[in-house]
Amino acid sequence: MRISRPVIFLSACLILSGQGVQAAPDGAELYGRYCSSCHGLDGKGGVGVPLSLPSFLDTVPDEYLKKTIRNGRTGRIMPAFQGLSDAQISAVVKYIRGWTDKPAIKEDMTPIEGDVKKGEKLFAERCSQCHGEEGRGGRGTGVTLSRKRDLPIIAPALNNSGFLASASDVMIRDTIANGREGTPMISMLSAGLTKSDIDDLVAYIRSFENSAAVLEKALNGQADEPPVIMLESPYDMEETIENLKQAITDQNFTLIRTDYLDSGLVEEGKENKKQVMLHFCNFGFLFDALSIDPRVGMFLPCRVTVVEKDGKVTLSTINPRRLSTLFNNDELSEDCDKMYEVYSGLLEDATL
Repeated sequence: MRISRPVIFLSACLILSGQGVQAAPDGAELYGRYCSSCHGLDGKGGVGVPLSLPSFLDTVPDEYLKKTIRNGRTGRIMPAFQGLSDAQISAVVKYIRGWTDKPAIKEDMTPIEGDVKKGEKLFAERCSQCHGEEGRGGRGTGVTLSRKRDLPIIAPALNNSGFLASASDVMIRDTIANGREGTPMISMLSAGLTKSDIDDLVAYIRSFENSAAVLEKALNGQADEPPVIMLESPYDMEETIENLKQAITDQNFTLIRTDYLDSGLVEEGKENKKQVMLHFCNFGFLFDALSIDPRVGMFLPCRVTVVEKDGKVTLSTINPRRLSTLFNNDELSEDCDKMYEVYSGLLEDATL
């Protein structure tokens, strides 16, 4: 088949001008945009785990990193990056690999056979102190309030669909056997376990797959919760605000301040008096929530907005049940359920 000269000329022009040629994804740029805020610009960790540790990077295959980025960790701080292309994820992994001189190890999908019952007993004795009784992971996510500063990493969740879909049996076995230098994870071979014991632990951890799927389904259901709790008040603006203040006090919260939504945005004295926000706090809840996940601070202190429009007064506040989904942290679920009841009670008391 002959190709005409104009077509050849046009193709050459497109190539020279950069049109029609898709640039390869920039791993450094993607890492900086999506990963560095948690894992640090240099991969040394922060809210997220340190990725540049040789004991980690030299012992996990690229496939594990790619699956982790794609699947995330349901109910934990690591989100699933479903919107990234395979090429983009590969570029991020290649960038992360730049922190070590060693080539990536090959993924080995050989299944490990072991005694689940024996593994369960060993897990309770040797692993649950860090990874939790049900393997749901260490408590807390941040480097400030939520974990001791001398701990470089929180024990990851093993009873987690994202982890189990990403880690091979062989990788789990080798991690248990050799530990991770620079983290609290010690070598269980050095601690006295036999290779057979470790196989039993791997079999028990793999048995989490059913319960991890149940947890994932439950957490996904929380996304159906409305983002805002809203009630209409039968009272006028002034009486509604007074009722809300009383309800806040009755619930053992401290009223911090009341201001207009546009305070600081318009000239003083010209604020919209029909849009008011009340800020309040229970310091016990504040400390507990920040201890679990410091990012909750973005939504604290607690706030309720009161707005009068077209003769109707409405109260609205964020739905706490959406927070654990928003932050991908199932540890917040219990506290968020409690706060949902408190918030709902405040709005109901103010509008009775």
